[in-house]
Amino acid sequence: MKKSFPFEFLVILTPLLLAQTTKADITPHLAAIQAVEKEGKGNKAASAAWQKLSAASADDLVTILGAMDHAGPLASNWLRSAVDVISDRATAGGSGLPVTDLGEFLLDTNHSPKARRLAFDLIQSADATTADKLIPGMLMDPSPELRRDAVARLISDGNALMEANAKDTAALVYRQALNGARDVSQIQEIAAQLEKLGRTVDLPKHFGFLMHWNVIGPFDNSGRAGFDQVFPPEESIDLSAEYNGKRDKVKWVEFVTADPFGMVDINKAFGMEKEATAYATTEFLSTSARPAELRLGSKNAWKIWLNGELIFGRDEYHRGAAIDQYQLPVSLKEGKNTLLVKLCQNEQTETWTVEWQFQLRICDSTGTAILAADRPATPTEGTNLQQAPNRRKAQP
Repeated sequence: MKKSFPFEFLVILTPLLLAQTTKADITPHLAAIQAVEKEGKGNKAASAAWQKLSAASADDLVTILGAMDHAGPLASNWLRSAVDVISDRATAGGSGLPVTDLGEFLLDTNHSPKARRLAFDLIQSADATTADKLIPGMLMDPSPELRRDAVARLISDGNALMEANAKDTAALVYRQALNGARDVSQIQEIAAQLEKLGRTVDLPKHFGFLMHWNVIGPFDNSGRAGFDQVFPPEESIDLSAEYNGKRDKVKWVEFVTADPFGMVDINKAFGMEKEATAYATTEFLSTSARPAELRLGSKNAWKIWLNGELIFGRDEYHRGAAIDQYQLPVSLKEGKNTLLVKLCQNEQTETWTVEWQFQLRICDSTGTAILAADRPATPTEGTNLQQAPNRRKAQP
């Protein structure tokens, strides 16, 4: 005998069934998008999946954002685009966004930082008051993208206190902002304000720049062949050794930088050399075995080794430099870690090609400095910066 259900029961059950169907329906679409590879493999399937995913309801936004946890850069772009379409349609149609669910997603720091940032932007567009109340809690968030809002709030508060001549309070607010700041431009802005107030800011320590090195050179780089040529420091680091250099015997010498952004200027050690190669080495005492990032800035060709293992290199000259220009994930071992940097200068003579320098810091994935257990005091401008005995005078 065929069973029938009361009409009232169907009215209650139908929305539940539709919700379950919606959740089940987007799963294969998410999987198709997540499968997109860097070379574009899977783009056709992803495009078809995106068409269907973009038709999902606002209630599926959190699920889509969650899929970004296991998505590569291309897949994340597909997912973000779908989120934009769905949220725009929901907002225009008056149904609104699930602010509470988005807030729960945002507060779960296990999710992808980019997805959490997107969730916050959606909350801000739907309910600015709620978003405003969440901002102060992001000051020490694992996501630098979210910290920036909290730091900006404190900078604004500090500026207002300065205008009110409450300088002591302003200094404390700026210092609090600095503690959470990971964005370079914000750090520079805060440091400038603190210095106006007569407060000392240890920028090298805040960033984790390495300031104490041993350097050796110059070796040859005629015809830009030095990048691939293996000079003795690549085979072993013996600070007491002496080698044949570009013209004369060369040996390791101590070099300390007092630059606020950790710049190691090889010209200060060896003079204004061209077609030359130099090496810099230092040791880093880690309190534990842990993941880290080496963040390097340089406009010269370079290679970097950690504990004898080549991490990465870039055979490129004078294309510009910036803090954190290159971010290299590494694993520190507990105890002593040895770093070696190779830096090549080419034959160009234009004024904008004279720089022969690098800056290197160690931090975690958020940009928070990892400091050596035996980190010495930060050098000041009055520090005696030792120079190599075979230093040449600057060329005209």
